[in-house]
Amino acid sequence: MTGSRVLLELVVVLGTAAVVTVVFQALHLPVVLGYILAGLLIGPHVPVPLVANPGLIHILSELGVILLMFTIGTELRLSAIARVGLPAALTAVFEVALAIVAGTLVATALGWAPVEALFAGACLGISSTMLVAKAFEDHRWKGGFTEIVFGILVFEDLIAIVLLAILAGVSSGTGLDGPDVVRLIARLGGFLLLLLVGGLLVVPRFVRWVAERARRETLLIVALAVCFGASALAHHAGYSVALGAFIAGVLIAESAHGETVFHLVMPIRDVFAMVFFVSVGMTIEPAVLASSAPVIGVFTLVVLLTKPLGVLIGVFLGGHGVRPAVRAGVSLSQIGELSFVIATIGVSTRVARPELLAIAVGVCCVTTVTSGLLITKSDALAGWVAGRLPRRIGMFVSFYESWLSRLRGRSSKTPWRRLRRPVFVLLADTLILIAIVIGAATFSPAIAEELGLAGTPAQIAIAAIAAVIATPFIVSLVRRVVVIARLLALEVIPASDEGLDLGRAPRRVLMIVFELGLGLVVGVPLVAVTQPFVPGGWLVVLVVVLALIVVAHRSLRDFDGHVRAGSELLLELLSHPQQQRTEELGQVESVLPGFGGVASITIDAGSPAIGHSLAELDLRAKTGATVLAISRGVGGVATPSATEPLQTGDILAMAGSEEAIAAARLLFAGDHPAAVP
Repeated sequence: MTGSRVLLELVVVLGTAAVVTVVFQALHLPVVLGYILAGLLIGPHVPVPLVANPGLIHILSELGVILLMFTIGTELRLSAIARVGLPAALTAVFEVALAIVAGTLVATALGWAPVEALFAGACLGISSTMLVAKAFEDHRWKGGFTEIVFGILVFEDLIAIVLLAILAGVSSGTGLDGPDVVRLIARLGGFLLLLLVGGLLVVPRFVRWVAERARRETLLIVALAVCFGASALAHHAGYSVALGAFIAGVLIAESAHGETVFHLVMPIRDVFAMVFFVSVGMTIEPAVLASSAPVIGVFTLVVLLTKPLGVLIGVFLGGHGVRPAVRAGVSLSQIGELSFVIATIGVSTRVARPELLAIAVGVCCVTTVTSGLLITKSDALAGWVAGRLPRRIGMFVSFYESWLSRLRGRSSKTPWRRLRRPVFVLLADTLILIAIVIGAATFSPAIAEELGLAGTPAQIAIAAIAAVIATPFIVSLVRRVVVIARLLALEVIPASDEGLDLGRAPRRVLMIVFELGLGLVVGVPLVAVTQPFVPGGWLVVLVVVLALIVVAHRSLRDFDGHVRAGSELLLELLSHPQQQRTEELGQVESVLPGFGGVASITIDAGSPAIGHSLAELDLRAKTGATVLAISRGVGGVATPSATEPLQTGDILAMAGSEEAIAAARLLFAGDHPAAVP
């Protein structure tokens, strides 16, 4: 191709993308969708006399993928990944696994082959960091729930890297053969370890040396050399170039100059990332997009249901409250750039049907628009959900936030010593169960031949043998979940050494919630890994979860009785003088285990709450706090109803986290903000 022809191709691509994205920005639509539309217009599938060369665009788009993954890595120092914390990691694993399981199930139900169903599920698992960051920037939201969202996105990006590496291996001919997948994962782990350890010894020191002695453009050149060098090394080893680029970004970040490099590379990344999205649009046939509309609709529903639900459950169980959990969930209810990369791998290697990329584009377009609307309305939506929780659940939520806040605030050394062994055993049991399931599926023909069976009798015999082998590990896994949940519950509500254990009811419901959370975090990823080999594992997880929900419902009734009895005592304490009352409320947990953190608030004259009921104030939805008792004059109300109006001089006993109590004080003083990020 001549130089003038290349220039003409670039004029077509850049000019079309510029015109379309200007229109999209004027309409306040995501520019990513504009890039895809520009690619559609200059592609070979529409009657527009501007057709770019697909070969050239494909080469340039590879640079877009490399630079995109590189910049993601430059923002992820290893220390920052550790600081984001275990809750964000577990939430990301659970949420991504839930979306993959649901997407794979739906694709299988639609008649897709196992491998392409796996690719379809993987496309639905990863949210768009670019789209979320742009939405938060447009709303000028910082702190609060946005930190939770970015923490989850960090681990989503890490999960995406592992997915890309494994799917690239599967598409190169490994398929879903168990031993080959195990060898692929082992080789991947060894490659990553070698690249990270070797790179950490050289790259950060060299980059720091260059940054201290050279000009900024020299630092940019060195960073790009590291990026493309690691990408070439990964490609030579048989992995995705995106993997090498990501590791290169992490190595640059460890030099403490990651932010500088990010800003230097960002203009170049934006240009080539634009070409990547344009190349995606060029591959889309409008007829295929139209014919795939029903599948796009179904997969869109999977994303809009599973991803917000997964994030909501994970964030809530991490003790961040209902409102942040809902807002974080709706913020991640879309797919984006990495889904295109996954779909492109499947389509280009022909292990997935050609329309997968068009379907991924369609789902991305719809969820990008819907998630933008949901993010804008997230505060109102979170308030609506929090305000409509049943009374028992809402009361438990207030206590749960307080309990988890105290657990997070404690020194991690003592609990970890107790939890270390059961956690390691739990992980070992999970890995062994995965090996048993994959091994039984992989070696079933040889086992059937050895047994002299065929057809259904062979399947039953192999399933029975696998069940017998797996049973001890399943029992051990369940026991470890119970042990971990009990130890965590005892950290929050210690057992009494003498007499009647008054903390049994709150500890019991807390323990069941921990068991439910651990069961989901372990069970759903376990199903996601084994489902391609043995479908139906999700039914077992569903039955266990439903059983735990039934038990939790019964425990909530006992906890409700515990709270009612405690509210009577709190009502009596509220009648004491203020100094005495404050001291007694600080010691109330010695009498009522689980009631730590209860505070009193007095309704002063001039408070906007006077004459309004708790329901009208929407107290629990706005603050997360719960009123346990109201003292007024010579009387009062224990466990007041939502219709109870407040009066001047009322003294309220409030339960909730420190943040919830502080927000309630502001609300009663008339200073509560309309919306808090």
